[in-house]
Amino acid sequence: MTFTLTLRHLPTLSKEHPETVAAALCGLLVLLGWLTLHWGWLGISLLLLPAAYVIGGYESAREGLTTLFQDKELDVDLLMIVAALGAAGLGLWRQEYTLIIDGAILILIFSISGALESYAMQRTERSIRALMSLTPDTASVLRQGQEHTVPIAQLQVGDCVLVKPGELVPTDGVIEEGFSTLNQAPITGESLPVEKGVGSEVFAGTLNGRGALKLRIHQPPESSLLQRVIRLVEQAQTEAPPSQQFVERFERGYAKVIVLSGILLATLPPFLWGWDWETTIYRALIFLVVASPCALMAAIMPTLLSGIANGARQGILFKNGAQLETIGRVRAIAFDKTGTLTTGTPKVVSWQAVDRPETELLRVAAALESLSEHPIGNAIVQLAREQGLSWATAQNGQAHAGQGITGDVEQQSALVGSAAFVQAQVKRCPEDLAQQSQQWEAEGKTVVWVAVQAAVIGIIAVADTVRPEAAQAIAGLKQLGLESVVMLTGDNPRTAHHIAEKLGVDQVYAQLLPEDKVNVIRQLQQQYQTVAMVGDGINDGPALAQASVGIAMGATGSDVALETADVVLMADRLEKLEHAIRLGRRSQVIVKQNIAFALGFIVLLLVTNFAGQITLPLGVIGHEGSTVLVTLSGLRLLRLR
Repeated sequence: MTFTLTLRHLPTLSKEHPETVAAALCGLLVLLGWLTLHWGWLGISLLLLPAAYVIGGYESAREGLTTLFQDKELDVDLLMIVAALGAAGLGLWRQEYTLIIDGAILILIFSISGALESYAMQRTERSIRALMSLTPDTASVLRQGQEHTVPIAQLQVGDCVLVKPGELVPTDGVIEEGFSTLNQAPITGESLPVEKGVGSEVFAGTLNGRGALKLRIHQPPESSLLQRVIRLVEQAQTEAPPSQQFVERFERGYAKVIVLSGILLATLPPFLWGWDWETTIYRALIFLVVASPCALMAAIMPTLLSGIANGARQGILFKNGAQLETIGRVRAIAFDKTGTLTTGTPKVVSWQAVDRPETELLRVAAALESLSEHPIGNAIVQLAREQGLSWATAQNGQAHAGQGITGDVEQQSALVGSAAFVQAQVKRCPEDLAQQSQQWEAEGKTVVWVAVQAAVIGIIAVADTVRPEAAQAIAGLKQLGLESVVMLTGDNPRTAHHIAEKLGVDQVYAQLLPEDKVNVIRQLQQQYQTVAMVGDGINDGPALAQASVGIAMGATGSDVALETADVVLMADRLEKLEHAIRLGRRSQVIVKQNIAFALGFIVLLLVTNFAGQITLPLGVIGHEGSTVLVTLSGLRLLRLR
């Protein structure tokens, strides 16, 4: 998967990822060098292969020497260069030119590894750019009755900011004048737009509805909720996980042992056992070749790449191999609610008419709501269209902010809106409708009342609907043995608990801001160590970055969620989570098997070399053979269904 992306975007990557281009050129030169040597064109081969050494090994040599001279440490980068150069030197000395190719292959393997790492390092920067795009560069400030456009960075506490209909809120503030509906889903995860008036706090990055607002800035722009989200994403993504630190320590420790052992083997035997210097150097170079950790590296990467390819066929995009392993160790999983466990789009879920047919109820409601652009109104109009209904255009329509709409439908006065708004203008409120409305509201639904000629004709319930596969997906995760399934949401507790009961969620945390979600993930990590987070919104970005494995919804997910997450469900199919975890668990098993085999074979070759029972060609065959075997072993993951 990663190789496909690299080749497809090679022109762009040549500037942003020179390591990728170097690995590709190194591979091409190694192939041409092998072919020309096979065809007997020794001179051309001896020109191509050194070029492969230089191009593919430059970055590893630079990093290895930098680590050696600055940190006084030996690492695998330097070990690979020494082993490759040793093989090349021995090949020239004994005129066994295939050894030069062996050294080039060692360099190629490390070059590819460096290219993959470089490609993954750009995620944080892209995430921050996507977050920054949510806020405008300027804001409209009212000073002495005049409107001035100023950069966001120049806003000060106490400034009065004008936010016009349809604009993004430039910074956090408190409404001093005006009333509007704001879409806060990207920041707080609330499933429906929120109505806000004087005294309400609004957040940067939220989308204003149809009303103009005057905000008073109560904190510096750099302290806004969105800016805190940006800082959280930066911090969480730059912290190296313990597993990465362990791998780095292991590589350096391994390199120290092998390099020091190689030096001792190249100098001591003539004095201790009377070996001649040619035999000593010969055995030392064999030692460097057979001790090179190619089989160890092949024990991991082919397995993980096979898992990535398997996941891609199933609509699961793993952004790096490390997260494929990590997801197999997940013990708890947290879900965002809106847009993840639910569709994120309000829909009419129930309706009840009184004294008139249900079609009449929907026709009247649709006639009035077609005058509005509110998501709830759009849901009612959509249902009426799906029912094949038609209606006359409402006359004298008038919107009452935060309450409802009045107008004339077929020469009859009609109104639609909240219970308080409608009941204040009707003669009688049917008791059964009031009870039904309370029940629906207890289930977290928004209830719209409809009246004609001062008489209630029915109620309509609108709610964010649960994804059809969500319950089955959660049940499948529990069957895998996950210890806890958690819901994190910025929505109200009543709605959250109702959905959690339907889906079988173990724990619910509601009314959370993005930083609250991060804190909950940290608490879960203290209890369960490895925790996955599934989300789709900008507000989920910090939690996705903090989680051991961040999983984003590919079709509906925001740019920030997609860039921050380690895994993307390309078709938003939650049931694929079970397959992803199975892939991760299977990869762990195969990697452990491969590592045990690789280490065992290295030990066997080393013992044989010390006993003087192996030649350099046999050492190379054993070394490369073990690498091929563990590579083929890793490819088994392609067959997992």
